[in-house]
Amino acid sequence: VQLQASGGGLVQPGGSLRLSCAASGSLNHRAVGWFRQAPGKEREWVSCISSSDGSIYYADSVKGRFTISGDYAKNTVYLQINSLKPGDTANYYCAVDLWYGSSCDNGPNFTSYGQGTQVTVSS
Repeated sequence: VQLQASGGGLVQPGGSLRLSCAASGSLNHRAVGWFRQAPGKEREWVSCISSSDGSIYYADSVKGRFTISGDYAKNTVYLQINSLKPGDTANYYCAVDLWYGSSCDNGPNFTSYGQGTQVTVSS
């Protein structure tokens, strides 16, 4: 499965974006995660969703501002990001645990990562 993130851009603080993670194959019944990495910083896990058990999780740093969702008929997972802060500036990318029935519980094994999309928050 190949993944491609899109929807990034330059926004002002307080703004919003909707990121998309489009897959070449099915994401249904698989855990899909969003990650981000800022220059000079380590990769940070942001959120996870799985339709196999309805599990959804967020990092504390984005809880209440980010919303993950999936349209599995379109093989796409979205990340709605609101109330953006300069600290959210990073390259955002998605990954999938290809195991059928994988869950966000118990640490999914993300083995397929896609190319990212840049989010820059600046006034």
